[in-house]
Amino acid sequence: MATRIEKDHSRFRNIIRGRIKRNLRKYITSGEMIGKKGRDLVSIPVPHINIPHFRHDPRQSGGVGQGEGDVGTPIGRGDGDEPGAAGQGEGQHILEVDITLEELAQMLADELELPNIEPKGKKSVVSEKDRYTGIAKSGPESLRHFKRTYKQALRRHLISQTYNPKDPIIVPIHEDRRYRTWKTKVEPEAAAVIMYMMDVSGSMGDEQKEIVRIESFWIDTWLRYQYKNIETRYIIHDAVAREVDQQTFYHTRESGGTVISSAYKLASQIVRDEYPVEDWNIYMFHFSDGDNWGEVDTDECVSTLKDQILPVVNMFCYGQVESPYGSGQFMHDLVDHFPEAENLILSEIADKEAIYPSIKEFLGKGK
Repeated sequence: MATRIEKDHSRFRNIIRGRIKRNLRKYITSGEMIGKKGRDLVSIPVPHINIPHFRHDPRQSGGVGQGEGDVGTPIGRGDGDEPGAAGQGEGQHILEVDITLEELAQMLADELELPNIEPKGKKSVVSEKDRYTGIAKSGPESLRHFKRTYKQALRRHLISQTYNPKDPIIVPIHEDRRYRTWKTKVEPEAAAVIMYMMDVSGSMGDEQKEIVRIESFWIDTWLRYQYKNIETRYIIHDAVAREVDQQTFYHTRESGGTVISSAYKLASQIVRDEYPVEDWNIYMFHFSDGDNWGEVDTDECVSTLKDQILPVVNMFCYGQVESPYGSGQFMHDLVDHFPEAENLILSEIADKEAIYPSIKEFLGKGK
């Protein structure tokens, strides 16, 4: 019975996952999940699911609703003087299911056909893993090997000729107990740093900033699914760039002019000071409305990208959010100056609906 219930539950969960996948774009573009972590459970409303319920066998007598009674006899308790009439339509079943962000990240990868990332550098970070390597006669009870203990007890009974096939009861004694042994193995792991840069100048309205934050959150969720060791840095800029914490990045509201090169120079400096290129996988994401302070600063951006950033990063992604106040010129400048840069990825994000394909543009190459 337990196995059948487990199979039914597994099948039902697969149905739920299918429904979530079909509505994944809607969940991705919602800002309600920002601030959650990978193993946090989030509640996803899944409509139009027939919730399993018990049904009484009509062939059986008795039970709820059976027995004698007169027509018109009220069932249960009621006042009878409440206004309004009973509805005729069938109610909509809305089921809320709990799912982790890691599962949603995997669904996102499946739907967008995102490849697993091939990391570089495995020197700087190590992890300790316990591997079971053998069997011992002593150890903690939590590591007792029941199968080996039983086999040892059976062997003892056979050797002492106390085993009775007609009454095959085997009772292990203390000397029969066997325990798993382990060794701690140190393994190198790939490490990654992600830098998010956001234009918070006056031309970036609240809607544009929300788009940036939602997309940054899901990119971060996916990369954390790919890497066990990851560091995240946040930079905001208007005319001046400064590093901030996650809380400030996701909630700040600032204004002012736009000098994009200030962010690029700060990001480059952080990498030089703290993240050796041979050991770290480096990802940079910059979001702006494409409005920059003149050609002079655009030339500074191009120079910094060409000489300092692109040679060291796995990927530099520029997402241009459409704004009624921004010129959008910076995207054209990057296209003109870097027509063949393989680790520079550009994406235009018109609105929230464009977040979904933009993530695929950024992460679809598996770098």
